[in-house]
Amino acid sequence: MSAASTSDVLQYTMVQGVKCYSPNQAESYTDYPDDGFDVTDKMEEDSFWVRSRNRLLTSIIFRHAGEFKAPRFLEVGCGTGEFIRELVADRRLAITGSEIYLKGLLYAKKKLPSVDFIQYDAAHGLLPDTFDMIAAFDVIEHIDDDVAAITNISRMLAPGGYFIVTVPQHMFLWSRLDEIVMHKRRYSRRELVGKLRAQGFEITTVTSFLFALFPLMMVARLRDRPTGDAVPADGAAVDSDLESRVSFPTALNWIFDKIMRVDEALIRWGVSLPVGGSLLVVARKPDAAA
Repeated sequence: MSAASTSDVLQYTMVQGVKCYSPNQAESYTDYPDDGFDVTDKMEEDSFWVRSRNRLLTSIIFRHAGEFKAPRFLEVGCGTGEFIRELVADRRLAITGSEIYLKGLLYAKKKLPSVDFIQYDAAHGLLPDTFDMIAAFDVIEHIDDDVAAITNISRMLAPGGYFIVTVPQHMFLWSRLDEIVMHKRRYSRRELVGKLRAQGFEITTVTSFLFALFPLMMVARLRDRPTGDAVPADGAAVDSDLESRVSFPTALNWIFDKIMRVDEALIRWGVSLPVGGSLLVVARKPDAAA
């Protein structure tokens, strides 16, 4: 990191046993409902979407990890740590999990006490370390200044490093659920790829995800259009509203899990799926100039 950028490097403050690099944001919950962490922790182990996404993204990370002697991995927006739990078996990885909000981190630290979890706002400064891989899974759509976050992520990546990112796709799918979880936007492929390339990234993979189930998702989201009513402020009401939209009966979860393996197989075979509820991009930071 150049001397000119040292003023952007954040210092941490300890809060509830967590290193907080952006302590003013740690308990603000302005971009994600704090009750959302309770719902996530309760449901993500059983969610077909979470299981499928984790299988796919784990395979991508493990594949790219082989390019580095001792890969340093950062997840931005790790939530309750469920994805990192998929990675800890790979001893090659030096893993750091970051989350802007303290509540998610407290869940994560309880699950994985040996992992380095920190509080950090990617849109406002840099961590003191560099990484070979940085991931942000369904995170930057919550950030007002997503370009600032992408810029900071690029600056924290070592030359030749990878940024693996997923986001919700297609603004015509905007629904009540997007409002409940405080999305700022859903992305088009052109928008996300354009913002990454503007920061100097080379795009190695770009594909939609949730392709095989897309017709069902589209019908569900179009039926759940925003009504103009305010999103509930009460925690119990948020829990109920969110849970009703993301929970499925056990049998249906099992069926959808099997269907999602079609997406996973096609993407592993190098197919760029044209439409889907999510967008996945793997972007590489160019090697340093000789």
